[in-house]
Amino acid sequence: MTSQRDALDTRFLPFAGSAPVEWVVEPDLTDYAAAVAEMDARVAAIADGQAPERVWLVEHPPLYTAGTSADPADLIEPDRFPVFATGRGGQYTYHGPGQRVAYVMLDLKRRRQDVRAFVAALEAWIIATLGAFNVRGERREDRVGVWVRRPDRGIGAEDKIAAIGIRVRRWVTFHGISLNVEPDLSHFSGIVPCGVTEHGVTSLVDLGLPVTMEDADVALRRAFEGVFGATVNG
Repeated sequence: MTSQRDALDTRFLPFAGSAPVEWVVEPDLTDYAAAVAEMDARVAAIADGQAPERVWLVEHPPLYTAGTSADPADLIEPDRFPVFATGRGGQYTYHGPGQRVAYVMLDLKRRRQDVRAFVAALEAWIIATLGAFNVRGERREDRVGVWVRRPDRGIGAEDKIAAIGIRVRRWVTFHGISLNVEPDLSHFSGIVPCGVTEHGVTSLVDLGLPVTMEDADVALRRAFEGVFGATVNG
């Protein structure tokens, strides 16, 4: 039986820092390799005390990424979209238009030097964001990410709506989360998402909610501030 935590795990919260986090929303599709290079530079600057913490919201062109635990057998259609090996934790995932990717660059030395606590805080952020749309997101002990139950698809059915994959360098975090707002869900069929075969993927629009990316961004920012503290436009 799947281990479930219906209630939000609040043991590690709040996770606020002492200064506002720079909040940046990229208006256009962002090249993945360029985004990783930008993150690398920013993380180094944050670790050196030369730049503020940042949350960077982007959308990517269609692509697959392979985390450090990726199984090559889970890449079903290797020629469908570009594939990038990445240093974040986790397995294969998809990024593309209609999915909000949030790259989270926080200095855990200023907050709490506890990676487990940080992941719990990311889960809390996503769950609170979904709650703004009356969607009940849940975490699973045996699966990474945030899940929603799908009783319309049968007893025990559930789909993944948000993924988490992070890396930490010099106690500064990068990579982050992805929330499915209105991506083309058929694009996930080229991989086994996060190595999970018995459950599917969904999005806010797939759940019947007319949510725009702008709506999602407002909810993400409000929920982020409830967990991590104040933000300021970057």
